[in-house]
Amino acid sequence: MWKHLLPIACCMALASWAGAADRELAGLPSQFKKLLPLHEKLGKPKPGEWLDQHREPGQSFREYVDSGPIRPTRQRSVIYVQPLGEFNATQRKIINLTAEHMQIYFGLKVKIATDLSLEVIPEKARRVHPSWGDKQVLSTYVLDDVLRPRLPKDAVAYIAFTTSDLWPGEGWNFVFGQASLQQRVGVWSIYRNGDPDASEDAFKLCLRRTIKTATHETGHMFSMYHCTFHRCNMCGSNHRAESDSHPMWLCPVCLAKLCWATRTDPEKRYEKLAAFSKEHGLEEERKFYEESLTVMRGKQPAADSGQPAASEKR
Repeated sequence: MWKHLLPIACCMALASWAGAADRELAGLPSQFKKLLPLHEKLGKPKPGEWLDQHREPGQSFREYVDSGPIRPTRQRSVIYVQPLGEFNATQRKIINLTAEHMQIYFGLKVKIATDLSLEVIPEKARRVHPSWGDKQVLSTYVLDDVLRPRLPKDAVAYIAFTTSDLWPGEGWNFVFGQASLQQRVGVWSIYRNGDPDASEDAFKLCLRRTIKTATHETGHMFSMYHCTFHRCNMCGSNHRAESDSHPMWLCPVCLAKLCWATRTDPEKRYEKLAAFSKEHGLEEERKFYEESLTVMRGKQPAADSGQPAASEKR
């Protein structure tokens, strides 16, 4: 009996994989298909990872375009970064560099708004974590009661940056950040990103983590779902180790969505991201962006590019 069932199960698995592959490529422009060999496909999630606990459908490029996503308009084309709370000089530098990176990442003007005090958060939207003792701010209050009433008229996205730990409500311990798919508001925290004053490497780690959360949450504000195709900045994360395993860059499917939504030239974007990464010592990102630019231009990447083929990655 088992020898008859096994081939059927294998065929079902192959059919499921083929369907997922077809959906991934649905409507994807050819210039982005060139990049596919550079990106690692997501495998079966490990216990405790995001997709192990959250069954998400994902979103192809065609599905994204057909959904009528939030996009910049002539009247609403600025991304606002809203500092919330107190920051030391190094944390302030992290904010400024993250805003600079976001301007390149999305191809849109980014403005840093005047600071808001944590006094705008009432006691009902604060707590001390019952097990860890961390002081936390309710992220949904920040979205609905702090940001939405203050949303600038020319904002396509308005995202708060805070040094306070965040939690989204009952049943959750914390979140790195949170955003609304429709209301164009988001919040992210530096609290769990490490001490940027500890060393040069600690500064770079904090910068990477902060940029990843900021661009991930802003991606949601442009109606982008969590990625279920590749290791990508738009993948969901359940914990720090999983978040750190995701790259700063977007997979070809999510990159195509962003470039379509913001009318960003992907080659010029890669050029500027590579230059930013080089200037600030983000070597892994620099190598990847330069290799991607080479491939998009129809050339072979250099043998010493430092980026293994997708099939060689973990």
